Amino acid sequence: MPELPEVEGVVRDLAPLVEGRTVKQLSVSDTVVISKTAGKETIIKGKSVDDFLHGMENMQVEKIVRRSKYIYFHLMKENQPYLLVSHLGMTGAWFVVDSPDEITEEKFRKHAHVFLEMEDGGLLVYSDIRRFGEMRLLQAEEDFPPLLEMAPEPFSDEALNHFLSMAETPKYKRKPIKEVIMDGKVISGCGNIYATEALFHMKIHPGRSAERISKKRKVLLFEEIVRVLQESIDAGGSTISDYRSVNGNAGTMQDRLHMYGKKTCLACDTPTKSKQIAGRTSVYCPACQK
Repeated sequence: MPELPEVEGVVRDLAPLVEGRTVKQLSVSDTVVISKTAGKETIIKGKSVDDFLHGMENMQVEKIVRRSKYIYFHLMKENQPYLLVSHLGMTGAWFVVDSPDEITEEKFRKHAHVFLEMEDGGLLVYSDIRRFGEMRLLQAEEDFPPLLEMAPEPFSDEALNHFLSMAETPKYKRKPIKEVIMDGKVISGCGNIYATEALFHMKIHPGRSAERISKKRKVLLFEEIVRVLQESIDAGGSTISDYRSVNGNAGTMQDRLHMYGKKTCLACDTPTKSKQIAGRTSVYCPACQK
């Protein structure tokens, strides 16, 4: 699943290509229509297909920003602001093309599901191989309360104190630290890849409970998470499995990972181990991480 750096890369690529343009009309794949008719919330969430398509017509894209792992399209229509919230799920990708045929990878071309025809020509296409992504057309964040529960951005001034205070609450203090830092209510945008990397660099076992880590080490761990996230942003994110930035662009952070997906520890050559934490496979070095 794309994490903060990957979503940041999508936003940085998408913004200069789409901001200031107007959506003329939309269409969706038969797959989305059939699924929605069957009562499934496939990609388009919280609205019927017709309401979503009608609502998005003639929307001007004012600004595109990232919030945690979400893409926020700030829109304007008839002097009324709207918000299109996009989550890439596991395999979502955006393409800015003149025709869907220009999507070079067949798996993304075959699974293109939302087509935004722009007033000045061309298409903004959303493709999603596994269809776990989502789009919500809102008037404001308050229309979907879970968005309001996200932790501050990790690069913001208040993020460290938020993390420290949340980690000490009864809800989190006895949980494995890996589970705590992957929780978007505690730290925004840090998922399995970068939690694995930060814990390895700090030599902390992913299963150690938050309360068994000193405040000083928590501060250093948070700083390491921020450092790893920034390194990945600079590298264009990690292109693992089906992640792509806009128009199929790939990142290079996967070549810099020290623990995620490794069979042996790069620091001591010890075979790595793995365990399930919060439903995710956590890889760690039994010699380095205690």
